[in-house]
This record gives sequence, structure tokens and C-alpha cells, in this order.
Amino acid sequence: MKKLSDDLLIESYFKAIKLNLSPDFIHLMETEINRRSLGHRIRNIS
Repeated sequence: MKKLSDDLLIESYFKAIKLNLSPDFIHLMETEINRRSLGHRIRNIS
């Protein structure tokens, strides 16, 4: 996850939700989003 750009991480997160992927995988993405302090970008888009 650390190699993904911020934009790609956010895009992948929403795609994972749309595709109903594993909740554990989505949680890992959320953890990385929060680690990068990108939570505001999720709230602004959703």
C-alpha cells in the first residue's frame, strides 16, 4: 500500500467498496488512508 500514490489509494478504496471486496481489505485501505491523513478526501467525495 505504501507504494500507491494518494490518488490511486483513494480511487482503489472507492472501487473496492463498489465491488464489495473483503471488509478486511477495505479496512486495511482505510487504515492507510488515515495514516496518510487523507480522511478529509474520502469525506469530501462520498
